[in-house]
Amino acid sequence: MRFGPCGGVRPSGACELDEALPCPWTAGSPVLAWDGPEPDAPAVADPPLVLSDLSVPARDPATLRAVADRLATGSDAVLVADLHDRADFPPTMLAAQLLEADVRPWVTLTCRDRNRVVLEQEVVGLAALGVGGVLCVTGDSRPGSGAGTTVGAGATQVFDLDATRLAHLAASAGLVATVTAAPAAPPHAGRAAGLAAKQAAGARLVVTNHVASPAALADFLTAGRAAGVDIPVIAGVAVFTDARTARGLADLPGLDLDPAAVATVLDADDPVEAGIAVAVAEARALLALDGVVGVNLSGVGSSAGWVPAAELKAEVGRRVRAAHQAESAALRPG
Repeated sequence: MRFGPCGGVRPSGACELDEALPCPWTAGSPVLAWDGPEPDAPAVADPPLVLSDLSVPARDPATLRAVADRLATGSDAVLVADLHDRADFPPTMLAAQLLEADVRPWVTLTCRDRNRVVLEQEVVGLAALGVGGVLCVTGDSRPGSGAGTTVGAGATQVFDLDATRLAHLAASAGLVATVTAAPAAPPHAGRAAGLAAKQAAGARLVVTNHVASPAALADFLTAGRAAGVDIPVIAGVAVFTDARTARGLADLPGLDLDPAAVATVLDADDPVEAGIAVAVAEARALLALDGVVGVNLSGVGSSAGWVPAAELKAEVGRRVRAAHQAESAALRPG
């Protein structure tokens, strides 16, 4: 990585893979500006108001279709992950399955398991399918195989590219290059500069990791504007309805949850309804921020099963859409 830290830096400033290894950017290494050509990158014409994480088991077309069908009732697009602990179908195949189901995919590409040639093949394939946007990330490193993983021991990792150079590759192919930002992760001073480098490389949309409060994201966006960032933002919204799904989000390095919101949900007589209400309230507060054009419903949401969890997130999305439409109508003259 050359253009800034990953999103998983620990609160202590250490690398997420090794508590004893300080992240070089927390130790003062400068974030480099983009030094390559700036592509004629397409802007995002219709960013999703509600982008939902597609949480499904690997290599299971039936569950993929069932979950996608549910999410489509409350989402404008689904974010297709590329997880380090499982080997799923190729991104182009997942995208084709979703398009066949009339669901708009926003496909994640990572540099962990694919060299530059294979990434170029995926980019060209996704563009040929008509996929509008790809989320370009460096990718979580794989610490090893274990229970629940579909990746064999001894699997190698590539990292020919990083997120910034992958964004340039995607934008050059005519895709809407989308990148991530982690406002809650140190070093806070370098985050805006890293996002500015991604924008110069061709990124035209950013999805932020969830933060403890809208004010924290507002501060990050202000720093980004000062660094020259002006691309639209999709803000992360943590969706959880039980201790397991809250813990799954809270334990990830570089992400923050509001402890009061967690307590509100877990202590409620109806945690599912409370979780939906908390997520909708957070989404509405984030959409009120300057530059935020949509929200990403992040996380599995429920331990009740893949399809019930998808229905829960769809309900969050439906309520967010309804509130947004009502607020937009109220602002129209006459």
